[in-house]
Amino acid sequence: MSGNKQAGPRGTAGRNASPGRRTPKPRRPLPPGQVLYTPGASAGRQAVERRSAALLVYLHQLPRWLPAVALAVLLIAGLAVRGVGGGIALIGVALVLAWLALVSWPQASPAGRAVRLAVIVLVLCAAGDQILR
Repeated sequence: MSGNKQAGPRGTAGRNASPGRRTPKPRRPLPPGQVLYTPGASAGRQAVERRSAALLVYLHQLPRWLPAVALAVLLIAGLAVRGVGGGIALIGVALVLAWLALVSWPQASPAGRAVRLAVIVLVLCAAGDQILR
């Protein structure tokens, strides 16, 4: 053995290079400032924002398409499956939408708030319809 280190899969050398091992992607940075908290919010609103912050940061670190695809799969499953199973899937969709509406409520316009509420009510009506079938 000549003591020369061989380059790893991405040109790295040494004992830390292992074949087939990926280097982790850098995480997306959070937006600057205090974007997770509403200034001058009530104590209840502050509690909701504090509890939601960790989940929002986690969702922000996921690939952008993953939460949308997961929610779409849950929606399609809820609409396709008859009975209680479909209703439960749709209630799950409504809960996620309600949580997102709650978190974004201070920044939403009155028209945006109305649309959010209408979509949640529509999904809950579909869930009730699925459960009663």
